[in-house]
Amino acid sequence: MQNDHPATSNAPKPDVRIVQLTGPTLDALARGDLAGANATSPVPLTAYLAGPDRRRLWERRSRQVAADPGSAAWVTGVIWDRQRESAVGTAGYHGPPDTAGMVEIGYAVDPAHRRRGYARAALESLLARAAREPRVHTVRVTISPGNTASYRLASQYGFVQVGEDRDDEDGLGIIYEIPATQS
Repeated sequence: MQNDHPATSNAPKPDVRIVQLTGPTLDALARGDLAGANATSPVPLTAYLAGPDRRRLWERRSRQVAADPGSAAWVTGVIWDRQRESAVGTAGYHGPPDTAGMVEIGYAVDPAHRRRGYARAALESLLARAAREPRVHTVRVTISPGNTASYRLASQYGFVQVGEDRDDEDGLGIIYEIPATQS
């Protein structure tokens, strides 16, 4: 999870929505094919979204949606700034709620749009949806130990450490959770 903070506390909060993508759009992004992705996307996408930093994410989500088309409504989408009418990053869940009612969130803001409140707005959007969903009981986020900005943001919303996770792709991550009703 990457973070950004508004430059000042008086900065207006961005008006964002998370735009879900279809299988064909995810497939094109997984190939780094921006033109192909834009041909099927509901909103215009950017070079950042089709770039090498996002490729693994789209490959994972493309495979996931191919195996379970219903997960497309949950997995990573695009952070869309409604006022500027532009894509500024990615946000979503790692998948639908599991059998215990847990969803894991993630987001990343395009470096060109950081420090404008987009991470906070995306996090709030994801938390609000989780709170509205009767199947969701717990919201999880896993943060790299060195990502203090993301930790600071998550802690402002009541996330508490519940464990650690290590995988070959991301290395060590600290797991934080919050009850969905608290979000």
